[in-house]
Amino acid sequence: MRIIIAIDILGGKCVRLEQGNFSRVTVYSDSPPDVAKKLEDAGIKYLHLVDLDAAREGKIINHRILEQIASYTSLKIDFGGGIRSDNDIKTAFSAGAYQVNCGSVAVRERKKFLEWLSIYGSGKIILSADSAGRKVATHGWTEGSGTDVVGFIKDFSNSGVKYVVCTDISRDGMLQGPSTELYSEILSQCRINLIASGGISSLNDLKELKNAGCEGAIIGKAFYEGLIKPEELAQLC
Repeated sequence: MRIIIAIDILGGKCVRLEQGNFSRVTVYSDSPPDVAKKLEDAGIKYLHLVDLDAAREGKIINHRILEQIASYTSLKIDFGGGIRSDNDIKTAFSAGAYQVNCGSVAVRERKKFLEWLSIYGSGKIILSADSAGRKVATHGWTEGSGTDVVGFIKDFSNSGVKYVVCTDISRDGMLQGPSTELYSEILSQCRINLIASGGISSLNDLKELKNAGCEGAIIGKAFYEGLIKPEELAQLC
């Protein structure tokens, strides 16, 4: 299972939100590129980079920071947040993203999402299936769709999606453990590479997700709060 560290960017800083709430912000660094370099030095290979400003504004904003991290490190970066136009996705890949996360556009503009999947390939496009109460949320988690997350993922897996990041918003930033039962349900119905996100707080959580069949796991707050040590992750990597 791939170990992926998250860097969320808000106002040019490395932050974490609680349950996607922009009023509950913890700042961990003023320099996301410095954080990324430290991750690489610690043996991390994969980075989940989220442009929170873009998720809220609806267009890519922090592509310069993506470009800096891609230039300064050899991390494989999956980038997301506000990718809703052809220009946005071209900018993300040009700035150095290895993969791009798309969520809102998959809900609101299915045809466009499938066009991107065809143009860039299933190995480059990640479906972001973030949910609250099993319902898919969009636009930086500020809007609900009423769509069941399992059915949503199953539908797109039948259309060629290979990679899916699924975040349980209620657990994100709360350090209360991941939604392993939900991930097991998804994997029982869909043939995808599922990346778990939200609530991971320990190495036991990671082992649980691996046993459930997740292809990857995104760690955020647990890493920044020191609950999971860099040397422990380096051994896993």
